Amino acid sequence: MHVLSIFGTRPEAIKMAPLVIALRNEPHLRSSVCVTGQHREMLAQVMQLFDLHTDHALDVMRPDQTLNGLYARLIASVDEVLATVRPDCVLVHGDTTTATACAMAAFHRRIPVGHVEAGLRSGDLQSPFPEEMNRRFVDAVATWLFAPTVTARDALQAERLPGRIWVTGNTVIDALATTVARLAADAGLARTLAQRHGWLDPRRKLVLVTGHRRENFGEGFRGICAALRTLAGRSDVQIVYPVHLNPQVHDVVRATLSDLDNVHLIAPLDYLDFVWFMQRAHLILTDSGGVQEEAPHLGKPVLVMRDVTERPEAVAAGTVRLVGTSPERILTEAARLLDDDAVHAAFGDRGNPYGDGHACGRIVDALCGRPVAELAATPTPNRVRFS
Repeated sequence: MHVLSIFGTRPEAIKMAPLVIALRNEPHLRSSVCVTGQHREMLAQVMQLFDLHTDHALDVMRPDQTLNGLYARLIASVDEVLATVRPDCVLVHGDTTTATACAMAAFHRRIPVGHVEAGLRSGDLQSPFPEEMNRRFVDAVATWLFAPTVTARDALQAERLPGRIWVTGNTVIDALATTVARLAADAGLARTLAQRHGWLDPRRKLVLVTGHRRENFGEGFRGICAALRTLAGRSDVQIVYPVHLNPQVHDVVRATLSDLDNVHLIAPLDYLDFVWFMQRAHLILTDSGGVQEEAPHLGKPVLVMRDVTERPEAVAAGTVRLVGTSPERILTEAARLLDDDAVHAAFGDRGNPYGDGHACGRIVDALCGRPVAELAATPTPNRVRFS
């Protein structure tokens, strides 16, 4: 079987990297990679970190493009690859425009689609936008549905989709476990990272922030930044915010927070550096999806600055709390985790509902027609604790 993995954004690349490696090492499969270039610079960092090689590279990005323009270019460009390569299976990941357009192109050519990270649902087509609809579409046309959790499997079963479902865990835990192990094993690399970020103050609690969701553009980001500005008034914290390149994020964040000494607005980090920061964080504030999955593996509490999430497992487990974008709610919940050691410890001790680091092996087994030992519903105990 020839498996063509297609991805184009940095989060996709992180989550697909360990799977591409597992496919490459499977003697019963032939593996190739198509990169759409939806995130060009940030994608290259991940490819280098995991030693991934591109067989087909597309160049779909244009200045100030619309989602429809990107979607149209993706379908046309990947269709040429499919016509040339003629894979037996196309693997896409998650909820991006790349995943949706490439699944559509494969479906039109009657090429079976495997959806990695299938079944996530928020129940609201406007949040996350357009990701909620993207996931539903890819799931509808997929032959192989690789659900990260039992909750995701149940959502797929409720929709009576024709694809076959496996509960695999999330491949991001495979990527995170590999990266953490590398940092632990390479003392020289750890020293290099410590020196690179030597401006961190070890006497202050690190609050790590990520924020870029489209549905938070405008009033949402103004609320987030107002909360961070007030939080920076505490003498015991330092805030590190790798700021997304999108002007609708970058401009608001810089205008609100750039004059504060204990707020570090830095360029987007490569994955290795970001994991290093997550290990050292006392608290993580995010509107990202992937961080909700990664932080529990490290025993780190997360406040999610969104009103709904398509990842309810961590909320149910108590490792993540939804706080929206209201400054008052963000500040109240952040203060509890900064001031109450017992509350903080409780977040970190509840395990990880998103996997055990063996998701990629389960997916490869499924593609090869071998029996799959599916992931159980019980959260996996934390594999890594770092303070």
